[in-house]
Amino acid sequence: MIRELADECVHCGFCLPTCPTYVLWNEEMDSPRGRIHLMQARLDGSVELNRTVVEHFDRCLGCMACLTACPSGVQYDRLLETTRATVEREFGRSVAERLQRALLFSVVPYPRRLRIALALTPIGRWLPLPGRLRPMVEIAPPWRSAERVPVVTPAVGELRGRVGMLLGCVQQAVFGDVNAATVRVLAAEGLEVAAPPQGCCGALSAHAGRIEESRAFTRSLHESLADVQTIAVNASGCGSHLKDAGDGGPDVQDVAELLGSLPPRAQLHPLELTVAYQDSCHLRHAQRLPAAWRPLLERIPGLTVVEPAEQDVCCGSAGTYNVVQPQAARALGDRKAAHVLATGAEAYASANPGCLVQVATALRRARRPLPSLHPVELLDASIRNLGAAPLLRGARR
Repeated sequence: MIRELADECVHCGFCLPTCPTYVLWNEEMDSPRGRIHLMQARLDGSVELNRTVVEHFDRCLGCMACLTACPSGVQYDRLLETTRATVEREFGRSVAERLQRALLFSVVPYPRRLRIALALTPIGRWLPLPGRLRPMVEIAPPWRSAERVPVVTPAVGELRGRVGMLLGCVQQAVFGDVNAATVRVLAAEGLEVAAPPQGCCGALSAHAGRIEESRAFTRSLHESLADVQTIAVNASGCGSHLKDAGDGGPDVQDVAELLGSLPPRAQLHPLELTVAYQDSCHLRHAQRLPAAWRPLLERIPGLTVVEPAEQDVCCGSAGTYNVVQPQAARALGDRKAAHVLATGAEAYASANPGCLVQVATALRRARRPLPSLHPVELLDASIRNLGAAPLLRGARR
């Protein structure tokens, strides 16, 4: 299968200017086209999975901007996932790499463990940690929100439908307030929301080539949400994974996609604010929903939405990328933060938790911390008539 998929690439180069690592280094082997060359060479037996080859695969963010750019419809997402699974099986990583990845995947997909780890990060910043552990401490957000949502939230007014909600692993530990805002907005639009106890969806594991682990997480999630026909997702990387996983589970829709399909019902109040809205890569490219939040945000009276430059270029978060490839991630995060600041906006918004953590960190490095919001929080503030000033005062930075 991988041979046929790789041979679909005609090496035209349309992917190059949208590939973050090619933009950074101008190196052919750090572009989708170059990585496909390496995949083909490995299949031909002309190269082995040595450290140099694996490094080029590891440097890929999996942002899928190349899917949007490719005129030939090359399924680079499937190529990358298959190749990373092969790397995990066949390549002998160093002890330090294995320990780092083992720690990541024994903590991050588990909300309770992640909360404990985040509570310990202030201590970690003062300790002489090994080099591969330092990025885990540096990227840890300074804010916390483990706000819980009810198992069932009734619709406001006439019932339009019933959806299950993905609570997420990082979302539950760090962005509980985003989950709460999501439930309020969906209920205000006439949807009953079921949010039973659940775990990770498997996206982080799939991104790292840990396929069996990912499938186990996904199966468990589908069991938790077995009595719903539609899952609403407010983390675009998770939504992309669940849509790809399929396997007969419920229909999966991003919250923007779901709200966009409904005639507006909730009354929106003015929110006098200019916000820089960044499309997350897995919403824009993997799910093929570019600017999905923009028409929803433009309904809010008084809200001005501006877009940073280079919307097609990833911010450098990409699952665990900002931990396992910290230098490249930092460069991309600083680049994105500069584009956000250039808009002159009063706040920053993106529909993915990784993007919010990554760009907020870069904005703090630039000593220009902006309130960083999920777009659903803007809708929620407008519906509740919260006003811009209280929203910004309570926002994460």
